[in-house]
Amino acid sequence: MPHILIVEDDTDINNSTAEYLRRKGCLCSQAFSGTEGRLLWQTGGADLLLVDLMLPGLSGSELIKGIRRSSRVPVIVLSAKTELSDKVELLGLGADDYLTKPYQLEELWARILVQLRHMSAAPSGELLCFRDWVLNLEEMTLTAAGQPVNLTTHEFKIVELLAGRPKRVFTKQQIYEAVWQEAYAVEDKTITVHISNIRAKLRPSGTDGYIQTVWGIGFKLAEARA
Repeated sequence: MPHILIVEDDTDINNSTAEYLRRKGCLCSQAFSGTEGRLLWQTGGADLLLVDLMLPGLSGSELIKGIRRSSRVPVIVLSAKTELSDKVELLGLGADDYLTKPYQLEELWARILVQLRHMSAAPSGELLCFRDWVLNLEEMTLTAAGQPVNLTTHEFKIVELLAGRPKRVFTKQQIYEAVWQEAYAVEDKTITVHISNIRAKLRPSGTDGYIQTVWGIGFKLAEARA
């Protein structure tokens, strides 16, 4: 479950963003000033920060500067400023992305997932993301479209394998040998049954269609439609 710190002085924007992200399966901390944001960051940390620029107390720019002295945590700036020079300046300060207000929550979520994917690719990363899936690799948990999915160890390892290489088609033999760590000496239906069980558990979240059967070969993940 990714922990997101929202630093935004507009109460309506802060609350609506937090409510949306919680539905997506995130843990959200809310700060309504730069000073409060710095305190929450220092005491509780976060996996990603959403930071407004025009904040009471400590400004968003100063908050980002302070965080960058000790951390590379992803930071997405939320601001009404639209000038290219403003965006260039903020990216130079250490922000990872920039979203202009007013913004759609769906676009914000897409940008958050991009940053979480980047973080999961780092050696110390704990999260692996694909579309509306968030896998916590240390805890071996999966959140799909904001809903926790209770997987067995082998089921989780299958999902992790597919999500780690979403464009690759894996044969049943490749899946078995990667997950069970032994030579493939079972009937084909072993993998098929596990995939069927995973899809059934994903169905309530509406993401069961992410796992695609490639007939005559094996399985892969379905990319989002343009």
